[in-house]
Amino acid sequence: MTTGLYSPDDFHAAANEFPEPFRLLIRESVGSTNDEIRLLAQAGAADGLILLAEQQTAGRGRRGAAWFSPAGESLAFSILVRPTASKALWPRLALAAGVAVAEAVETFGLQAGIKWPNDVWIRQRKAAGILVEAGPDFVVVGIGLNVNTTSFPPEVAEIATSLKNETSQSFSRAAVLGAILSKFARRRQEIDEDFGSLIAAVQQRCVLTGYRVKLSTSTGEQIGWVEGISSAGELLLRTEAGLDRLIQADEIRII
Repeated sequence: MTTGLYSPDDFHAAANEFPEPFRLLIRESVGSTNDEIRLLAQAGAADGLILLAEQQTAGRGRRGAAWFSPAGESLAFSILVRPTASKALWPRLALAAGVAVAEAVETFGLQAGIKWPNDVWIRQRKAAGILVEAGPDFVVVGIGLNVNTTSFPPEVAEIATSLKNETSQSFSRAAVLGAILSKFARRRQEIDEDFGSLIAAVQQRCVLTGYRVKLSTSTGEQIGWVEGISSAGELLLRTEAGLDRLIQADEIRII
């Protein structure tokens, strides 16, 4: 689905309409956009810098897992954020980014869900992943979104999807990027006083609510029923021992 605002993948034209303070830097190939923008942050780059790569040779997701990002088909970019909120609230930027990506996808006629804490799903398949990493006075928000990808490696083919796979249409990656930044400009401001609004958006889209899941935590494996997301952003997991409020978990699988 193309748009009259931009030629397909005309990122420079799209950047003229990005909300403040976002500015775009494009690299043909990098190892990891998160690693590259971290170096720029350490060198003094300002809040709002976006590093977009046409190709990542060492893109990664959570726990160091590889992130599949074919050149010219997906969006792989990182945003430099220098928050004014307390450092204790910075992890909430993962939720803000997840909501922003989901809302952007929805503007193109698809229904998106959030797999806590930071994956975006379409029809029970993963379309986007978010990796948030903090520095001493900055946060890097890495986002990977499958836009026009139609073929995935065997190890993820059954669980991954893209906007094109779901609609049989091609999308302007520049327009999708612009939509994400438009939503993130608002949602990044809600990690403090307006957190209730952000959490309500997460709760509305939580794809795990009502399902039995298996997950790994720092204390071991747990199995239980997801009752939703708390007002503090925790996953509410009902196990045989009672109700757990999880602030972090790995490898969450619906069983």
